[in-house]
Amino acid sequence: MAQPPPEAPANHSPAPADNSRIARGASAVVQWIARHWLACFNIAWGAYAFVPFLAPLFFNLGWEEPARIIYFLYSFTCHQLPDHSYFLFGPWHAPHAEQLLAAGMPATPNLLIERQFIGNSEIGYKVALCQRDVAIYGAVFFAGVIFAFVRSWLKPLPIKWFILLALPMAIDGGTQLIGLRESNWLLRTLTGGLFGMAAVWWAYPYVQAAMNDVLEEEARRQT
Repeated sequence: MAQPPPEAPANHSPAPADNSRIARGASAVVQWIARHWLACFNIAWGAYAFVPFLAPLFFNLGWEEPARIIYFLYSFTCHQLPDHSYFLFGPWHAPHAEQLLAAGMPATPNLLIERQFIGNSEIGYKVALCQRDVAIYGAVFFAGVIFAFVRSWLKPLPIKWFILLALPMAIDGGTQLIGLRESNWLLRTLTGGLFGMAAVWWAYPYVQAAMNDVLEEEARRQT
């Protein structure tokens, strides 16, 4: 009696329709990112620059736990030294070391201990980012918003001009770091803001050009 022919092995590879669906989905994601990258950047930088101001607000309202969480998270990216920080809900927006010491900041050469001073009802409560970082990330956010209106024609800032605009922050921060002089809130804000603006002007046009290339390539693939 003749034996029936053996069954063909099952094909477990995805069907062409499934592959096509996956490819279309991946292409849609890529195009969405290419079209909306600037909005994503601006939202991210805006949130990063804004959330530190919630910490002193929460402390002033008596919501200590969420405030401490914000201080803790930003402590990984910023030194948070009290005499280099803005203070809210106090008599001074940028108190000096003498005023902070009088309000209870520990008198110690150990910066790891000093940075733990958040403030109190007498002096106010510090923002979770230092003055220079507030200026840098705030400038990145506002420059990104402006870039949305000029990105169709704005060319990248030449690297020599970027270095020149970053130099004031390097000098101000560097001379303070090695103990030659002490900066102040105005210089930290001006030099940090200048650097943040220059960084956007230099980098964002390149990102926009790369995203335009992605959209053009996706359009060619679809046709």
